[in-house]
Amino acid sequence: MPSLTQLTYIHALYRTGHFGKAAAECNVSQPTLSTQIAKAEDELGITIFDRQAKPIVATEPGEAIMTHVREVLAAHERLIAAARGGNEPAGPFTLGIIPTLAPYVLPWFVGPFAARYPRVELTILERPTEAIVDAIATQDMDAAVLATPLGEPTLERSILFYDPFYIYAHQQSPLLAEQHIDLATIERGDLWLLEDGHCFRNQVVHLCGLHRRQLLANVRFEAGSFETLRGLIDSSRGFTLIPESYARTLPKDVRVAQVRAFSDRTPTREVSLVAHRAQWKRDIVEAIVDELRGRAPRSLPREIGEGEILPIFG
Repeated sequence: MPSLTQLTYIHALYRTGHFGKAAAECNVSQPTLSTQIAKAEDELGITIFDRQAKPIVATEPGEAIMTHVREVLAAHERLIAAARGGNEPAGPFTLGIIPTLAPYVLPWFVGPFAARYPRVELTILERPTEAIVDAIATQDMDAAVLATPLGEPTLERSILFYDPFYIYAHQQSPLLAEQHIDLATIERGDLWLLEDGHCFRNQVVHLCGLHRRQLLANVRFEAGSFETLRGLIDSSRGFTLIPESYARTLPKDVRVAQVRAFSDRTPTREVSLVAHRAQWKRDIVEAIVDELRGRAPRSLPREIGEGEILPIFG
């Protein structure tokens, strides 16, 4: 039967789809990795990978064994964790985070967490929501910070904080005449959105009822980040929606001049740490949750209050 090392190589190639990348990840030479995978195929009597495909993919028999490969590797890590007993959290951990949270959460989380838990080998991947959900489902990612709820029965969430939405408008926008703006007003304006693929964009589309419109002449899908949206608006016209996690990083004079709150119930995104229900690295998950909750700025409320949580999909 294949050794634990061979299974590690197989899993690395399955995830990366590239011999060179898999070898680098496993800290071995490419010929060594290729030879060991070939030996495992001989021992199992199947061809695990289609080497002609670009990127390399699993064959049908290879796909059938991959769940078992992951289970064996996870069981090995559980054994190591059990041997550690009550010691502090330790070991490798892959944490995902969505692009509309990463620049505003990581600065106040990464340094303190690394100092407090020096034995945790934390790898952070910035990915869109759908890629994160897929990676957690296959247990290629341990957990992630993202907007919830997701409606995925195999995933569980620990709510970290709530992130209220505000309106950011061009300096000469008539919207800025009022300190509080109602939803009906922004439905008639020149709205700029993040490009497709961002869950924040999906939430704004739902809020403004854009999914019910056939004509979106007043909506511009342009930018990949809040900073880019802000630059586009400042240089042209219109407005967008921004979360408090980003708004709090703006200069005070900009917030006073160009940011407005809603007069209705404040639209809000719920931010959680999400993990697979079968996730066994509970000590690290709990450590991350505690650190994120404890260090989140006070402007990000821990209770929903008067806010209205917006759905991610649909």
